[in-house]
Amino acid sequence: MKLILSVESVRFPLTGIGRYTYELASRLQHAEEISELRLFAGRKFLPELVSPSDQSDAVHGLKRFVQKNALAVEVYRRLMPILRKQALRGHEDFIYHSTNFYLPPFAGPRVATFHDLSPFTWAHCHTPQIARYLQRELTQSLKRADALITVSHCMRQELADYFNWPLDRIHAVPLASSPQFHPRSPDALREALARHGLQPGGYSLFVGTIEPRKNIVSLLDAYSRLPLALRQRWPLILTGYHGWRSEAIHDRIAQAQQQGWAHYLGFVASADLPLLFAGARLFTFPSHYEGFGLPVLEAMSSGVPVVCSNSSSLPEVAGPAALMCAPDDVEGLTALLQQGLEDEAWRATAVQQGLLHAGGFSWERCAQATVEVYKSVRER
Repeated sequence: MKLILSVESVRFPLTGIGRYTYELASRLQHAEEISELRLFAGRKFLPELVSPSDQSDAVHGLKRFVQKNALAVEVYRRLMPILRKQALRGHEDFIYHSTNFYLPPFAGPRVATFHDLSPFTWAHCHTPQIARYLQRELTQSLKRADALITVSHCMRQELADYFNWPLDRIHAVPLASSPQFHPRSPDALREALARHGLQPGGYSLFVGTIEPRKNIVSLLDAYSRLPLALRQRWPLILTGYHGWRSEAIHDRIAQAQQQGWAHYLGFVASADLPLLFAGARLFTFPSHYEGFGLPVLEAMSSGVPVVCSNSSSLPEVAGPAALMCAPDDVEGLTALLQQGLEDEAWRATAVQQGLLHAGGFSWERCAQATVEVYKSVRER
């Protein structure tokens, strides 16, 4: 098979979608079933797969400007399909796979990965112009696609129900944690964590975009209810890129910082992130809505106990290893956080269960299952 893979999301800041795209592309390059692989981004083919940068660049700055301007978003929405269609002309014997929902006009077979339906179900967590753009483009992709991939079984059913799409043309292909996420000794962590003012096992951790959907204010409220001695011994460390409507969240984080039991690290370099995970006493992720919830799996692979919400796909990703409660249950979350920090018997069991459960996911399986989707499209 010949394949065109969209790798546009492999860029700063590297989100879960960018990580999925990078890991998938890395493995598809070696897939025996694929005779030719071409990587596509923007409106051009790339000579090779590049590693994502930890630094903002001019392209990122332009993207941020466009996203804030409704007219610029509309111009982009109308112009880019034309430019991409021209760039893809003559490649109709390839399968085109969009790893982030958007399918341009293309005469050959088309596959799109849908990570979540937040532009529809959590539209208020996007800027109005971006929500409208995403809703239009997601709808167009549904019309163009020959098959869809979702990153969890939960999302597969939600997508089928929401759009009345045939379930047999939606394929759940779970993600995985990357090899860099694994347990590490305190000595291996000490130097890297010291750069952030941290010590191995000396903090709780949240990793994710700073936005309302991640339920960070409820996390801070729950953490503030813990005994002061616990908060001082294991402060809450947060890291992630600034998202839409994050001002109030940052104000709340600043209050907790002033009280001495929380700290926001900003966007941490990808090389440091696995070390930050492995050094945590506890990972907490009370998100309202996730298509997958990759940080939960990364924490488990790092040998760190997890407390998360029981919403959307998270029970599927966390399995039996995590403590879970409803995302709006602040009192219940406080109790689970305290158990996660203090209950040594549960912690030991959670680490072993987490490692075992996370071992059931791999990028190799993800890539092979994706190839099977391509095969089904060619056969159809």
